[in-house]
Amino acid sequence: MASDSRQSGAAEDAPNEGMSHAWRALRHRNFRLFFGGQSISLIGTWMTRVATSWLVYRLTKSAVLLGTVGFAGQIPTFLLAPLAGVVVDRIDRRKVLVWTQALAMLQSLLLAWLTLSNRITITEILILSAFQGVINAFDMPGRQSFMIRMVEERADLSNAIAINSSMVNAARLIGPSLAGVVIAATNEGWCFFIDGISYIAVIASLLMMRVKPETMHHHGVTMLEQLRQGWTYVAGSRPIRGILLLFALLSLMGWPFMVLMPIFAAQVLHGGPHTLGFLMGAVGVGSLVSALSLVVRRSVRGLTKMIPIAAAIFGVGLIAFGFSHSQWLSLVTMLVTGFGMMQGLTTSNTILQTLVDEKMRGRVMSYYTMAFVGMAPFGSLLAGALAHRIGAPRTVIVSGIACIIGSLFFWGRLGAIRRDMRPIYEQLGIIPRRETSPEEIPLDGAAES
Repeated sequence: MASDSRQSGAAEDAPNEGMSHAWRALRHRNFRLFFGGQSISLIGTWMTRVATSWLVYRLTKSAVLLGTVGFAGQIPTFLLAPLAGVVVDRIDRRKVLVWTQALAMLQSLLLAWLTLSNRITITEILILSAFQGVINAFDMPGRQSFMIRMVEERADLSNAIAINSSMVNAARLIGPSLAGVVIAATNEGWCFFIDGISYIAVIASLLMMRVKPETMHHHGVTMLEQLRQGWTYVAGSRPIRGILLLFALLSLMGWPFMVLMPIFAAQVLHGGPHTLGFLMGAVGVGSLVSALSLVVRRSVRGLTKMIPIAAAIFGVGLIAFGFSHSQWLSLVTMLVTGFGMMQGLTTSNTILQTLVDEKMRGRVMSYYTMAFVGMAPFGSLLAGALAHRIGAPRTVIVSGIACIIGSLFFWGRLGAIRRDMRPIYEQLGIIPRRETSPEEIPLDGAAES
């Protein structure tokens, strides 16, 4: 195995000895490059998210327009994700990511120029948000599908996903807080500029990777036929279908609470951009704790039951946040909300990446993108409209109740989902092959190491 690693360049620079199992994916050179580049770029991404929300609210003071901008930025992902998944399965994934990062850099720099020159209007924000949504439709399935290429050894994939989530949430912690300081000192345009420059790091990391040329699997099959194959594969798998349906519900009803954060910061808690940064930072702390708790795991065994539990925690956090009118209590509830949100997101991603057939990886992850991001635009519109009619606090309370109902629905089908997962886990060597029936040997039991 050592000679293979030298040939691929995946783990040549860091020996296994002394590397904690919690960070074992970082022994792969390509993943270390990705980790370094993304750590820088994601801070800029979170700065832009906070700055965009605050800019829209500053220009319009409208909950409906906050939801509309969220819709414009995410609806292209919903419409294009299945096609993007086919493209990702037909084209070298590293090339896809280099192009998406370059276009995202252009989008951020355009936003910075318009804002810093005081030419920005809500129309231009909507157009550039939609452009970013088109980019994300290809970037997210490409990024998720490329993960296994960066670690190569499938046993390290779950650890890589957990480390990636930790990286995202460390950036979620730093980025919003930094954005609040920058906005208060100058204006939103400098956040966009910092984000644009930060993409250089991730583009450089992708170009420095040494990966073998990918073997594509279309072999003359049309894109339409591949699209149909992807849908049939997803619809025919009870575990994949169940996970995606739950997260489509959470994306529709739960995650759009983020677009209402400026309203909570300004109207409910009577604060400013610093308050918004603190709230977003609290979500980041909870999410980071969640991701780190998954980093130390040695196996995917035991994760399935965490999906509905995490959805319920997420819902409880949202309900408590809706009732809170105190800044310190709101920060605590955002910690809980962030923990539940990231626990469910990371565990579902890990399980999907473990179960999926390699030749279907891009298409399955495109449907994951639809469930995670694609349903959010409808949720953003719904959240904005509800907040306009019944207020932001009551809106997130309703959202939390919907998340708890979804978790109970998934829990009721957990036994059947485990039975369908068992043969795949046995084939991969995750659990031992046994003569006893699947009902008598649960996937998520006390025997987990």
